[in-house]
Amino acid sequence: MMAENNIETLKKYKFQKVITTCPHCFNTLGNEYKQFDGDFEVIHHSQFIEHLIASGKIKPQHKVDKKITYHDACYLGRHNSIYEQPRSVVSAVSDDPVVEMRRAREKGLCCGAGGGMMWMDEESDKRVNLLRFEDVEASKAQIAATACPFCNIMLDDARKMKGKEDEIEVKDIAELVAESL
Repeated sequence: MMAENNIETLKKYKFQKVITTCPHCFNTLGNEYKQFDGDFEVIHHSQFIEHLIASGKIKPQHKVDKKITYHDACYLGRHNSIYEQPRSVVSAVSDDPVVEMRRAREKGLCCGAGGGMMWMDEESDKRVNLLRFEDVEASKAQIAATACPFCNIMLDDARKMKGKEDEIEVKDIAELVAESL
């Protein structure tokens, strides 16, 4: 089985933690692999970056002068209850508070990537990423921040389909931090 092979590969190396940028990998490595004797300390990059900022190891210098909303990735939020760390990171690089979408946190709407929608040919008016991007637009934010590479792709595709490339940016929280240094 692939999980068991991956676990055996990881056990060959000495490390303290596994840091993921992908909430799906975070959930798989940190939760699901335990049933196959894969007990690793796994943290998501939003947790790691938040810790680096809180401890003063990263000091944002240039604040983002745009309104930012944050999209809760399903496997980070609803599956693992990680809501505050990504927002803390966004708050550290902005003078304005995070603009919450009408469907956020536990009630956040999936972008469609976790359900494999990024590989399906749907009718454009039924694409869930377009529905989620409407929430971004309604927030009046100029940046949609994510902490998931798949959510980033889905929101960016929706942005392009709606012709909003000049109005709204889609960025990972790590990009926002890097730009603030």
